[in-house]
Order: sequence, then C-alpha cells, then structure tokens
Amino acid sequence: MTVFVRVVEAGGFSAAARQLGLTPSAVSKAIGRIEDRLGVRLFQRSTRHLNLTEEGQAFYERSARILEDIEDAEQAVARISGLASGVLRINAAVAFFTYQIVPLLPEFLERNPLMQVQLTITDRVVDLVEEGADLGIRMGARFESRLVSRLLAETRRMLVAAPSYLHRHGVPRSPADLASHNCLAWSGAQSRLNDWRFTGPDGVIGIRANGNTEVNNGETLYEMTRAGLGIARISEFRVGADIKAGRLVPLLADCHLSEPVPIHAVYPHRRHLAPKVRAFVDFLVEKFTPAPPWATSTPMPAADPAADPAADPAAPGTAARIPSIHGDDDSREPAW
Repeated sequence: MTVFVRVVEAGGFSAAARQLGLTPSAVSKAIGRIEDRLGVRLFQRSTRHLNLTEEGQAFYERSARILEDIEDAEQAVARISGLASGVLRINAAVAFFTYQIVPLLPEFLERNPLMQVQLTITDRVVDLVEEGADLGIRMGARFESRLVSRLLAETRRMLVAAPSYLHRHGVPRSPADLASHNCLAWSGAQSRLNDWRFTGPDGVIGIRANGNTEVNNGETLYEMTRAGLGIARISEFRVGADIKAGRLVPLLADCHLSEPVPIHAVYPHRRHLAPKVRAFVDFLVEKFTPAPPWATSTPMPAADPAADPAADPAAPGTAARIPSIHGDDDSREPAW
C-alpha cells in the first residue's frame, strides 16, 4: 500500500523508487502483486504517462487516508513520549548547511537520540515531494505553493577584504574609490550579483564589480578574498566569523545597500507536522533567534524596499504558506 501511494504521489515508478530506496523494477513488481490480488488494473500505463484508473483512484483515496491515520497514530505516541524518532530527510544548499547547520548537528542528535538524519546537500533546486524529503532549507522567498515555510533568520551580503589587501591598496572611503580597486566578480549565471548598490547624496547609485578575476563558485570567491586578492561581496553567514576574528574587514558599511535574504525551513503541507520535522525546525529557531550566530555589529543603511523582491513579512519562527512565483530566475536565491 505504501509503495502504491508513493507511486501516485511521486508521479511515476522511478521517482517512487528513489524515495523508497528500491529499484524501479521492484516497485513495478509490487504494484503488479497488488493488482493481481485485487483483480483490477490500478494504472493506465503508456510510454510517457501514468494515470490512475477509476478503481485505482478509489484505492488511492482510501489507502492515502489509512497511511495518514497510521502516521497520525505514530505521531500521537511520539507526542506522549516527548521524543521525536525516525529518519529526517533534509535537502539544503551546500554553503549554508555546511557552515551554519553542520556544527549544530551533534547537539541536535544528542537531544534526539532516536532520530537519524539523511542529508541531500546540493545547490540544485529539487522538488521536496518528488525526492521524498521531509524538510528543505531555502534562501530567499521563492517556493512551490504546496510548501509551508517557517522563517529561521536573515542574512545579507557585505563588501569585505582581507587586511593584507587593504594594507597594500588602501581602504576605499567612498563608492567612487572602488574604481581603483580589484573588485572580485561572479561569472556565469550569478553575474547579476556584480551590481553593487550604494546610497549617496543624490540617491541610490550602482557600481559594476570590475577586477582581474571572475569566478562561478562561492567557496572559491571566499578563499580568494581571504587570500588578499581583492574586494568581494559575500553573504554575512559565510564571513561573519571572519569579521569578528579580524580575518576580513567590512567596507563601506555606512552606504552599501544590501537587501536582507530570508532563510526558511520549508516542508510539504500535511494535516499534522511530524514530530521529527517540528523538533528540527524548533531547534534551528532556538539557535538562530533572536540573532543568528553569524550576525556582526556592522550597521548598514536601510534597504530600498522597491529593490527587494525577496521581502518577507513573517518574523523569524513564524509559519506561512508561500504563494507560487513563476519567472525566468532560479527559484533558489544564491547562497553567496
């Protein structure tokens, strides 16, 4: 029954097989055995589509309710015992999860000894339902409409340079000074991040990052900046610890405009939130509020609301349904 429901909800045998850790042939055989036992066809199969028959639709509706009732019963027991259990499947972007969540995992698992985590760490945007993930960590405010979100924290992008670079080239005192500095730039799909915006006496001005090096990888950009190659614009969650330790220096903080980038936990909409998901989300909210560990005391001017497509009215720790947004951009905000 579980295999059948997973095939329907995943939209095919291969997707269901990935979620269940089975081969497509094993899933196909399981469906065949159910059809033999019931004496009906549950699916109309073609080379490109898999559609439920009338009997299949009826069987799905009852089966899905039964499995949901079983899950509710298990969650009720978990709530009584006060312990979350089971495998928590998490999908997240590489940089944020690696540098901000991995250090927290030992404490979380020590608090929840009956839980295990299964991580899919990728900068590729994935369908949580199709991949069978319980939870995703997303940068920005673009999500599928069938997901529920909970705001965990915000980050911002900062202009930074290494002390060694500033010792050789001096500290820029105004946006105009950047013309004589080596500004490290993104190449490829993230090149839109090369437009740096500042407040000035005549309003907002824009400067295009221009230097002797371009790169398409955030970790490489960070390491080049640490090495003293030039000035870069990098998310505070990555450079906050370096600023506090003096390894990097924030620049033009009084006039650099940087819209806040919200960081959400997102999960498929269900009648009841699984205790394992709630435990992890509540843990992250505890760790990231009222101020996240990467936050520095560096002030920045208020962002221009008209230039903030990712503005999110929810406060950290609150849940909201996020409407579907369609466009040409990737649905995941670049983590860097």
